[in-house]
Amino acid sequence: MNESRFPLTEIGELPADLRERIDPIVEKSGFVPNIFRALGHRPNEMRAFFDYHDLLMDQPGPLTKAERELVVVASSGANRCVYCVVAHGAILRVRTKDPHIADQVATNPEQARLTDRERAIVDVALALTRTPERFSDNDVDAARAAGLSNEEIWDVGAITAFFAASNRLAHLTGVMPNAEFHTMGR
Repeated sequence: MNESRFPLTEIGELPADLRERIDPIVEKSGFVPNIFRALGHRPNEMRAFFDYHDLLMDQPGPLTKAERELVVVASSGANRCVYCVVAHGAILRVRTKDPHIADQVATNPEQARLTDRERAIVDVALALTRTPERFSDNDVDAARAAGLSNEEIWDVGAITAFFAASNRLAHLTGVMPNAEFHTMGR
């Protein structure tokens, strides 16, 4: 099986500013995530992707980094995005130190063992992913009743929306997750 439907870019072929952004990730993980190689043939789009990703996933905010990954795994599971489920599932396992949470949330989120707060986060992400045209005040009211603030609800929604686009790019390219992701956090 091919790693992607489209040619993959080697990191050395990227502009210097993108290599500088990727190098710390490669140094920490020990490998180049295939999604970077898939996006690399369009450097300007890759920069925009990284900028928004980093803003949503790395900047200080009301959601923890683990909760942000929970959103990614839940929404990517609903979107059947193998790359994002595997890659972000690995990050979720590492951040939560729970080797089972990602598999549960990606495959059967309604039965996953989650805290009430995690359940509220997943419920918002899934409502916005599965039937976005039906997302309503009822979904927001339920999240508020579960204790989520407006800022937290917005962050869940923004991460869900961003990863809907990311999932579609992964579907388009057919990019496969690196083997290393499968064992991380287990």
